[in-house]
Amino acid sequence: MSDTLAICRLDKDAPLPEWVQRSSFFSCTRTPSELSIVCPQKDVPPNILCEKGWRCFKVEGPLDFSLTGVLASLVTPLAEERISIFAISTYDTDYLLVKEEQLDLAIRVLKQSGHHIE
Repeated sequence: MSDTLAICRLDKDAPLPEWVQRSSFFSCTRTPSELSIVCPQKDVPPNILCEKGWRCFKVEGPLDFSLTGVLASLVTPLAEERISIFAISTYDTDYLLVKEEQLDLAIRVLKQSGHHIE
């Protein structure tokens, strides 16, 4: 994915904002303590609490629910190189976000670990 993403935190009772629903890629998670949104940072209004500068890898799917260790095989080599990640899982696949300034290093590490990166 070519967009630079932001991870946003809204109040637990906040409605799903209209600005995120226009995005081509977004993920929303509501918990008892927050509404978390991942979307292109260009779509985030300036008054929203967020962590900007994330880039995304998509794991080719769909992945069968019985598969084990897929995410671990990606995050372990990244953790060993001290690369922070943010993971999103959907019904079909997983998405792995890394900070933009660590993108090139993350690509090298994943390739060295035997992963195919496009």
